Amino acid sequence: MTRTEEVQTKLERVRKFVADEDIGAMVFATRANFAWLTAGGSSHVGLSSEAGVCWLVVTADGQHLVTNNIESPRFEEEEVGDLPFEIHYMQWDEEDREAILEAIADGPYGTDAPLGLGQDVSGRFNPLRWQLLEPEIARYEEIGRLASEAIASTGREIEPGMTEHEIAGILMGKVFAAGATPAVALVAADERTLRYRHPIPTDRRLEKHAMLVIGATKYGLGTFATRMVHFGEPPAELRDKHVACCRVDACVNLESVPGAVVGDVFDRAVAVYEQTGFGDEWRLHHQGGATGYAAREYKGTAHSTERVLANQAFAWNPSITGTKSEDTMIATADGLRFLTTTADWPTLQVTYEGVTLERPDTLIR
Repeated sequence: MTRTEEVQTKLERVRKFVADEDIGAMVFATRANFAWLTAGGSSHVGLSSEAGVCWLVVTADGQHLVTNNIESPRFEEEEVGDLPFEIHYMQWDEEDREAILEAIADGPYGTDAPLGLGQDVSGRFNPLRWQLLEPEIARYEEIGRLASEAIASTGREIEPGMTEHEIAGILMGKVFAAGATPAVALVAADERTLRYRHPIPTDRRLEKHAMLVIGATKYGLGTFATRMVHFGEPPAELRDKHVACCRVDACVNLESVPGAVVGDVFDRAVAVYEQTGFGDEWRLHHQGGATGYAAREYKGTAHSTERVLANQAFAWNPSITGTKSEDTMIATADGLRFLTTTADWPTLQVTYEGVTLERPDTLIR
């Protein structure tokens, strides 16, 4: 499937949605849906923005890109290229996207964000992007390898005395150098691994124990991984915690088979927490969930009614105070396929319901 063929397949999905919703056009403003609909294009300028610097507008018989004169050359030359989008733009200081929209599409409009133009239908639309096509999986495998290599080489380069900021700089620099974009970079040193589930880097200097977390994006797809590093032999208590955490990890990943109810997957994970002697730890942090074009398409909870789809991405992240296990995988009809790999990283074997998985162990330096 070529990129143009992929885009046409997705345009057909959008047009069916437009017809089913009885609207005149669908207006996409988010980076996530731009990347999805253009088969990997980028619409952002600010790294942390959810909205892009253009709109994509899909009607029953056309598809359009609406922006300004600053952005239009890059979109035409680097992002949409030969894809079948008609580009419309105004001078940056006169930009009126609503006027362009009214000229190219009849309402009522559906939108993927609260734009004040019509009805925000993102809750109904976004599931259309959860089931990945084969070209998307191939792109996902590429970014998974890049993220894996970045976090593994960072873990082998860091040294005691470095600040968390310095470690994060190394990690993010490797992601950028590989042609991807860091979306999340968390680093905890020593006692901060015991206190915070979301350790934003600080000037705290590493002594013995470090947790590294990376979220890296490319083609609009996000991969997430966590790795633990210890200088010298870890205490027995910490080792036991990590083994228990990886058992929960094996549970949520192996239970995420197409057709499974996500709430049931979550309940089984909670049961494994209890079996390992850490029954309350799940309450201290969410357990991750579906990922893809959004960092969290949704978080898994006991109340989740969604079913796992074939070729859907998940990033589960069970944690027990002081340690965490996280990788990104795709649930396929043939079993789970990890995107972030444990290449060049020590592993431990964990068995769940008779199936053994290799999960990332603590790197001892």
